[in-house]
Amino acid sequence: MASNKLLLFPGDGIGPEIMEEVKKVISWLSENGEDTFEYEEGLVGGSAYDVHGCAISEEDMVKAQAADAVIFGAVGGPKWDDVPYDVRPEAGLLRLRKDLGLFANLRPAICYPALADASSLKKDIIEGLDILIVRELTGGVYFGEPKEIIELGNGQKRGIDTQVYDSYEIERIAGVAFDLARTRGNKVCSMEKRNVMKSGVLWNEVVTSTHKADYADVELEHMLADAGGMQLVRWPKQFDVIVTDNLFGDMLSDVAAMLTGSLGMLPSASLGATDETTGKRKALYEPVHGSAPDIAGAGAANPIAMIASFAMALRYSFQKIAEADMLEKAISNALDKGLRTKDIAQQGEATITTAQMGDAIVAELNALAGVSA
Repeated sequence: MASNKLLLFPGDGIGPEIMEEVKKVISWLSENGEDTFEYEEGLVGGSAYDVHGCAISEEDMVKAQAADAVIFGAVGGPKWDDVPYDVRPEAGLLRLRKDLGLFANLRPAICYPALADASSLKKDIIEGLDILIVRELTGGVYFGEPKEIIELGNGQKRGIDTQVYDSYEIERIAGVAFDLARTRGNKVCSMEKRNVMKSGVLWNEVVTSTHKADYADVELEHMLADAGGMQLVRWPKQFDVIVTDNLFGDMLSDVAAMLTGSLGMLPSASLGATDETTGKRKALYEPVHGSAPDIAGAGAANPIAMIASFAMALRYSFQKIAEADMLEKAISNALDKGLRTKDIAQQGEATITTAQMGDAIVAELNALAGVSA
């Protein structure tokens, strides 16, 4: 029996609440699966700032480096709006991504059949939706230098953010997208803004050359990112895998999230390069939604994206494909029974709490595995 080491970062807002529901799943797997999952917890974001005066401590960074996978909740909230920019809650997540080398962000957008009516789009447009956005995560405008605000005099200021990509960064994220497409519909759409950005011109050139050299069997399409946003809401099922840069990936994945009915439904995985010695990747798994401080503590948060993020950990970090499939099936079965948190309920539908949804998914795991509760 293998033992897997997890580091949990609940974070701020609803993060601790939804992480409690993941703990239920982790405990269930340790009790009923072939492997055990051990975990410890750390502080990140505003909760870390309150204790350490920074968004993540050096001690917790060491723990993150040693973990087999990091499971991350959410960070931020109005409580920390006035803290210095370098120690703002989001800086903890950005440091984890950078120091762990998590360059590939995978954001699936899947429409569960039971939630086809929850989307703001017509049912025929999103029913059966299954797309994957592959976002470059450690380059681009979020990390480019210079990044500053300078005084120009006469009461004027200038804000500067720099969009920078090297060819190797584009090659490796394109390779991830093409490899994943081979396991799905074998189709990639690359999105950039080559009409107005030199980094977009390079992106287009490198993706094209990577495709020609190693992935000619995969269908490749290029699309301007703004047109891609339009097409996501016009006819999203035309896409299989979308690969794009850090900035556009951030925006397009949130658009894709709402196709599914709620940000509370969208998980994500952030992966590093494969270690040549161990064959393992550094990895962090998190829901796409934010900390939602307005509902924190109310038991109204949807834990499904958090639990589905752990399913991605089972799939990509631990190669537990059967267990990942079973957990995703448990989520689907709970939804099929009409169980809804507030964010995915239609008018007049009864709703359940965060903890009740977590309990319901564990109950479905018991049913699928033939385990007595």
